[in-house]
Amino acid sequence: MGERSLSRPRGGSGGEVLDRSFFDRPAHEVAPALLGKVLVHGPVAVRLTEVEAYGLPGEDPASHTYRGRTARNAVMFGPPGHLYVYFTYGMHFCANLVCLPEDQGSAVLLRAGEVIAGLDEARARRGAGVADRDLARGPARLAVALGLTREHNGLDACAPDGELRVTADGPVGAVASESTAILSGPRTGISAATDTPWRFWIDGHPTVSPYRRHIPRRRRSATSQG
Repeated sequence: MGERSLSRPRGGSGGEVLDRSFFDRPAHEVAPALLGKVLVHGPVAVRLTEVEAYGLPGEDPASHTYRGRTARNAVMFGPPGHLYVYFTYGMHFCANLVCLPEDQGSAVLLRAGEVIAGLDEARARRGAGVADRDLARGPARLAVALGLTREHNGLDACAPDGELRVTADGPVGAVASESTAILSGPRTGISAATDTPWRFWIDGHPTVSPYRRHIPRRRRSATSQG
């Protein structure tokens, strides 16, 4: 998969909310810096363990903004540090954090994390029998665990007293530590720019989702259709 080690996730000096300048830079720089940070929505807090960066219009064919601004992706062209939520496959919501100044159109997809507060609420949302490591293991699961839907599209994650916020640190997690490396490799489940190494994850963390390379669907031939 072309994995490479980058650095070690860094915590913070407490639960201070990340300011807007943290997000006011390219998504592929913000993404690894988000690992180990904590996303808080209501009673549930998730320490981020896996993310993917998506770049600029006309430059990154895997990005929702590749062909420009639309009603769906408008939040990605707004101020940095806001939440972009989209609906996919007719059943799932996925959450992103906007990067770069207004009108740029870039974001980081939040792929996975470890629930470190509000476990009972996250378990209730995800359903009975779901292992704790799977509560937010994958972008759709993460959104469900945090209770994020389309109505939260556009929330400001940099407001200290906001409904949603990203903090530098939180309760101690399972294995996130100074000895844990950050790895990077190709993004997963996309059909364009498949080798761009903008997926970042905490090495060895049990909540990181499996890598799945996109496999194009083959059309059935006339003879095979019977």
